[in-house]
Amino acid sequence: QVQLVESGGGLVQVGGSLRLSCAASGLTLNNYCTGWFRWAPGKEREFVAAIAWADGGPYYADSVKGRFTISRDNAKNTVYLQMNSLKPDDTAVYYCATADLVGWSIVPRTYNYWGQGTQVTVSS
Repeated sequence: QVQLVESGGGLVQVGGSLRLSCAASGLTLNNYCTGWFRWAPGKEREFVAAIAWADGGPYYADSVKGRFTISRDNAKNTVYLQMNSLKPDDTAVYYCATADLVGWSIVPRTYNYWGQGTQVTVSS
């Protein structure tokens, strides 16, 4: 049984930092593309970042490039999202997901396993 469990969300002030974790069981993240998405009320689900197993990457949405960093710890079977210089527009529920791809994708429907999400709130 595959499980992805996100953690690390919370309330932070503008300009602050958070590190999200996505711990996997039932599959080896090093064999999949792992992505982070976010979903804010009234908005579409949005691609944030992805790390592929084959061609590396990582890849970022323009809105987070230079502020967010995705990484993977193979020994812990965990993917991280380091978020710096947070803005109110970053407020959302953040989800990690895996896709059985050689490359990477920004399209949510290409990802077949999803975590339950973790709330990130950035206060101004």
